[in-house]
Amino acid sequence: MTDARFCVCVPARDEADRLPILLDALARQDVDGPIRVSILINNTVDDSVAAVARAQAAWGERLHLAVACYDLPPERAHAGTARRLAMEAGLARIDPDRGVLISTDADTRPPSDWISAMLRAIDAGLDIVGGRIVVDDAEPLAADMDAMQIKLDRYWACVRAIEDDIDPCRWDPAPRHGDHTGASLAILAPLYRAAGGVPAIPAGEDRALVEAAVAAGGRLGHPMSVWTRVSARTIGRATGGMADHMQVLSDRVARGESTFLPSFDQWRARAAWRRMRRDQPGGDAGVARDEPLLPAMRCDMPLGLDR
Repeated sequence: MTDARFCVCVPARDEADRLPILLDALARQDVDGPIRVSILINNTVDDSVAAVARAQAAWGERLHLAVACYDLPPERAHAGTARRLAMEAGLARIDPDRGVLISTDADTRPPSDWISAMLRAIDAGLDIVGGRIVVDDAEPLAADMDAMQIKLDRYWACVRAIEDDIDPCRWDPAPRHGDHTGASLAILAPLYRAAGGVPAIPAGEDRALVEAAVAAGGRLGHPMSVWTRVSARTIGRATGGMADHMQVLSDRVARGESTFLPSFDQWRARAAWRRMRRDQPGGDAGVARDEPLLPAMRCDMPLGLDR
């Protein structure tokens, strides 16, 4: 089965409750044939392995699950190592030249066309596909958090509009989102290898992979057709992950504090820099290599709608 078109790769730790939800959603995808899933379970103390076995029994040949269990030492028991091991396991199960590695998290619930939308985007010319992240409607947010999420969505829509106006990308045209996290990401196997794989760092391993892949010449796109649901939980498994972000946001909202983000003028300046750098030697890859070296933008603007 090494000639498979794709494999879904899932790092998991103490996810016995969430893995059945994810696997059920994967089994209901609208793609033909068996769906290959590689699950890396690390340092777990619950019955995640048994939960996966029950899902396999329920779905039979629809899901071809490969499960690996690790008890990693504390200094390696983090998201970077777990995702790297999951992706490496998936890499061994797909066509090395045209296969697609699809990354997700154990607490996601993708729609039925999630995989097919990613593959269509790859077939249309992308090398890396980022999926939009939305809070699972099966876990509704409190009213104040929902209002904050709407503000954040509108802020990022304004940022995308600024970027599209100043520095449009021909293979990532509007309308587009801006998410490319490990919860919803697809990458061609040759590019994954060229980028050096997922770096085994405690946090931010997904962003680092994308930066390295673009620096290696990969075309990154954010089609609105690719999206997945994620849990709204505030107690997660990965330091610096979605749950930590939700907890910080929830605490800030509860205290009545403003949320500050980079001003739109800063985004205009950053987009102008990207356009200028793109016209120099190295082009798009040079942007990916040099932008992380720039000073971080200041979070100096409270959430608002004015551009």
